[in-house]
Amino acid sequence: MAIILPLVAATLIGLIVLWPHGVVQSGGEHPDRRKGEVTAVTGPCPKGTAAPVDGSCGSATVDLGDGKPVVAQIPSGAGAPRLSPGDKVIVIVTPDPEDPALVTYSVVDHQRGVPLILLLVVFAAAVIAFGRWRGLAALGGLVVSFAVLLIFLVPAIRAGEDPLMVALVAAGTIMFAVLYLTHGVSVQTSVAVIGTLTALILTGLLGMIVTSAAQLTGFGTEEAAILATSLPGIDLRGLLVAGIIIGSLGVLDDVTVTQASAVAELGLANPSMSAVALYRAATRIGRAHIASTVNTIILAYAGASLPLFLLIAIGGASTESVLTSEAIAMEIVRSVVATLGLIAAVPITTGLAAVVTALAHRAQPAAS
Repeated sequence: MAIILPLVAATLIGLIVLWPHGVVQSGGEHPDRRKGEVTAVTGPCPKGTAAPVDGSCGSATVDLGDGKPVVAQIPSGAGAPRLSPGDKVIVIVTPDPEDPALVTYSVVDHQRGVPLILLLVVFAAAVIAFGRWRGLAALGGLVVSFAVLLIFLVPAIRAGEDPLMVALVAAGTIMFAVLYLTHGVSVQTSVAVIGTLTALILTGLLGMIVTSAAQLTGFGTEEAAILATSLPGIDLRGLLVAGIIIGSLGVLDDVTVTQASAVAELGLANPSMSAVALYRAATRIGRAHIASTVNTIILAYAGASLPLFLLIAIGGASTESVLTSEAIAMEIVRSVVATLGLIAAVPITTGLAAVVTALAHRAQPAAS
């Protein structure tokens, strides 16, 4: 606890200092989005022509809930929503700049609230059914995680705070809340907390060094370009490293909790084991865990970036050009830096847990 309390205090100070105050930067005017239900759909307009105002083609009649159906344009081309009567949709209302009384309605997306809520209910039920009270605690930790991300991390970065520092404070807050809520307050959990936080700091430092050495700007994606326009002055390189830290947290706490638990169980099975013996035995468990987790991280990043890989590959560039392009290099840096932080977490957590466990068993006979 002598180590944990200062870490908790530092995290609280970070929350207070970095908490977004005042007016948060705005990304511009927000469109008027309304929910509605499609009552009729016209056929597509001839290729190369725009949807006419009378709605004779390329449009849908939508009931916005006020009893006055409107004619809304349907986007055309790849990715455009396919509509049928009865579909729940999102409509954007755009006033005419010269005559605000004239408005244009456009269907931009489907409503997905109901299926997503049902999916979350099934997910929560499955977690609770299998994990029982521990599963319920895990769901509570998940709620805390999203609350920290939405209430603190995103607004703080929008307010112009350093993304790296915000990510470290947010990760620390999530880590303390989730680990102690899910696994209880114990020496074992505290060891996992220290190991996780140390690995997160190392991951952040390594991310800064590598992104600088590789001259990554953070502009490798379309989303980054939009952010640079909407939030002038945002540190996209820092945002890249912040993403690595947040993305690593879930896997890191899994590894550190496993290692701390392994050392504790080994110590209970053989209280006479020295710290060195505990470290060696638990490290063998850690190697097996890392071997499978490394593949998981790489494949997770590769799967998320699959459309990007395909887009660059069809351009006909050489393999070297593809792999060293900013967009792909960012994904490589994300996966490799996260993996190195994960590897570092094993000896750090295992070593600390071995020392704590050995000292605890040594103190028990002396106390008796």
